[in-house]
Amino acid sequence: MPTSSRSEVEPFHPAPTAWKGGDMAADDNWIFRLGPDQLAELEAAVADVRARGLSILEIRREDFPLPNLGPALAGLRDELVDGRGFTLIRGLPVAAWGREASAVAYWGMGRHLGEPITQNPLGHMLGHVKDIGADADDVEKRGYQSSDTLPFHTDVSGDFVALLCFKPAKRGGASSIVSSLAVHNEILARRPDLARVLAEPFYWDRRGEVPEGLEPYYPLPVFNYHDRHLNVAYLRRFAMSAQRFDAVPRLSVAQLEAMDLVDEIANSPEFRLDMEFRQGDIQVLNNHIILHARTEYEDFEEPAEKRHLMRLWLNCEAGWPLPDAFYHRYGAPVGKGRPRGVHVPGTVPTAPIDVA
Repeated sequence: MPTSSRSEVEPFHPAPTAWKGGDMAADDNWIFRLGPDQLAELEAAVADVRARGLSILEIRREDFPLPNLGPALAGLRDELVDGRGFTLIRGLPVAAWGREASAVAYWGMGRHLGEPITQNPLGHMLGHVKDIGADADDVEKRGYQSSDTLPFHTDVSGDFVALLCFKPAKRGGASSIVSSLAVHNEILARRPDLARVLAEPFYWDRRGEVPEGLEPYYPLPVFNYHDRHLNVAYLRRFAMSAQRFDAVPRLSVAQLEAMDLVDEIANSPEFRLDMEFRQGDIQVLNNHIILHARTEYEDFEEPAEKRHLMRLWLNCEAGWPLPDAFYHRYGAPVGKGRPRGVHVPGTVPTAPIDVA
């Protein structure tokens, strides 16, 4: 494990990946606005796959041609991998198109960015961020199934995390993101001792999503230095709930102090970017270099009006090399392709357009 001295880590986080929120807020060139011609391409592609009778899972990139939008999405993919690590695609007319057509268009665009993977034991490859009455602190549930505040974190799998806002909340549910590489730089400047702590394994709770033959927890550092890159994995609630297992080492005072510092920096106005999230917006993040958060929200009473985000986890073959620990996380063969999503006994891929 490399140490966290400044000379060793500087090559891992050059600009523009290590940005600060104030700089991003001053220039909205990270917003990509869909124009009339691009929307017409999407409509034509959706109509074509419907005419051919393809289900969402059957739609490959070659089944969803986008002659002009496709190259633009390829440019956004490059920006996600080697640039600022996020984008916001604005203007998908989900209210006019409805849930099914919107889901097909979203999936087709996702196919131009990467390869969808499973997100939960049910095999959802098209996932749904929606309050179904869960408690974010319940070890058998997930925060995205609740209306609770979600502190800064990375998702448990996927190179990219994409969210399509199909229905916004009545109140709240604001999105914030932060460059985890900028957070790393600040920790390195303030407390290099804690940067070293974060480069050592933490233990994370699988919360019931246990691949065959593996433990219900796994070790993974927050700061993962590999092949001259820095990949960050952080989900504090899962580190805390992993303490329920007797075999997991107790969190040290230094580890708790290090996580406190991650949270402090990520939440500071200097570092975070608060993002307006409108109906029809698609937020795409590089899960290895961006942390994201959400405020608590209040929903509408009518079931059809409840806040609803469609989620994709995407792997990208052009993504940065990943250390072995990312493959072990979900039982994928080390170094073969990209780490797969959630696979437990009985998982069968599916793509529902809503969730109960």
